[in-house]
Amino acid sequence: MDKEATKVQKMNRTIPQSKAERTRLRQLAHDFVREKSLQPPVPLNDLDALASELIKIHELDENLRDWLMVELHNGVWLPTVASIPYERRLLLLPKCLRDSGRCEGEMDDLGLLCHRCGRCLIPDLQSMADRHGVLSLVAEGFTSIIELMRQHVVDAVIGVSCLDSLEKAFPLLVSHAVPGVAVALNDGGCKDTHVDTDYVVELLPQLGAETMTLLDYDIIREKVDLWFTPEALACVLTPASDATSRASLEWMLCGGSRWRPFLLAAVYAAITKPRPLVLPDEVMRAAVAVECFHKASLVHDDIQDHDLERYGQPTVHARYGESMAINIGDMLLGEGYRLLASLQNKELLGVVANAHVSLCLGQGAELAWKPGQQVSIDDVLRIFRQKTVPAFEVALSLGLLSAGGDKHTAYLLHDYSEALGIAYQLKDDLSDINDEHTAKPSVVHALQLQYPDASDEDIKSKISVMVEDFHTKALASLAEIESFELKRLLFQATEKILGRDK
Repeated sequence: MDKEATKVQKMNRTIPQSKAERTRLRQLAHDFVREKSLQPPVPLNDLDALASELIKIHELDENLRDWLMVELHNGVWLPTVASIPYERRLLLLPKCLRDSGRCEGEMDDLGLLCHRCGRCLIPDLQSMADRHGVLSLVAEGFTSIIELMRQHVVDAVIGVSCLDSLEKAFPLLVSHAVPGVAVALNDGGCKDTHVDTDYVVELLPQLGAETMTLLDYDIIREKVDLWFTPEALACVLTPASDATSRASLEWMLCGGSRWRPFLLAAVYAAITKPRPLVLPDEVMRAAVAVECFHKASLVHDDIQDHDLERYGQPTVHARYGESMAINIGDMLLGEGYRLLASLQNKELLGVVANAHVSLCLGQGAELAWKPGQQVSIDDVLRIFRQKTVPAFEVALSLGLLSAGGDKHTAYLLHDYSEALGIAYQLKDDLSDINDEHTAKPSVVHALQLQYPDASDEDIKSKISVMVEDFHTKALASLAEIESFELKRLLFQATEKILGRDK
């Protein structure tokens, strides 16, 4: 949609004018998503499609789309929010609800310090929140919520805001899989606004049949990091008694995001929901094995790509020579397979072996390409599917198998891994825009051949569109996953892996 079309859409944005009509449409939206048995989170594209379907079925005004998307979002999330304890919820109110001419409150860095003088709706709503033990805050925007959630102060939000602010906040809330419902103000402007107070009051005391405690993925990350200390690795890897094993251990302790072992452990925890949060030894061994395979692939990649630096320090072959580096990489492959062979679930070995073969085929296709040789987008995506996708899928699959997951979820994770892996590699290819001497076939090369007159900016724009397309496919592939925690994990991981976690 171009800027002018977007501007017109915003100008034509409609809020149902009467309270009775808003109540009726809210019920329609909530019933609609209940009939579809949707599991949150739901991507923005899907919310938009749901709004289109609802508008068509009930012959509603197209300009109600944004407002309806908010209520569809609420219908999807309300059961989850209702299952979160009151003390873990936040009521977020906008300062524009106050009586601007008579308000006695002061503003600080966080928001409005309400004196509860009774001259507007804010004191009544905050008092209602207090009675239920719900935290309340009068502030502008939703970015403060994300920080409160990162600090584990709250797990869910009931937010009141204008449609313009919700439009900006929704991508943030969806990408972080924030459990929450939103109430749109009944009018625009930045002061003396109004809201359906009884609807907010109705949402506040909602309680589900079960109480939910969200997994703390920061704690899982901390546990995983502890598996990669010298002391922990010494317990599971071959004793560092010679040059090869010492160099292998040293390389395992080097930097990197350790996304793969984290994802394995987090998928296991999301499915099993252990209380207390204890990750068994078998999960730890599988996670260390996955990192062994990853580190081995980096050693070999750096040799094949003639790279002399990684993590801001010399690569393994730059430090020890190519022959020794090949041996170190092979040692780590052996360590990974040895660890997997020690586990009870032997299915993990087959998954990794198949991924290993696929990765080698992809790497071989990449190595066989010569600069100046013809290459199509399909050729490059085929390499991505063989080389990059398995790296994500192995971690997710091993976590799923360790948790006793089902085959249908495995199929969904395959589709997710494919879309995420391609999006990740496409973003990496953007760095090739100004590199005329790269020895790898990339989407940049393919697009330059397809559009010889295109500028670097045009090529960059086309790749960015492709990244967005595969990002959308990755999230859409999670629609049928039944586990809320698994969906929440993968929504958040997608944004972090693709560098969109802002």
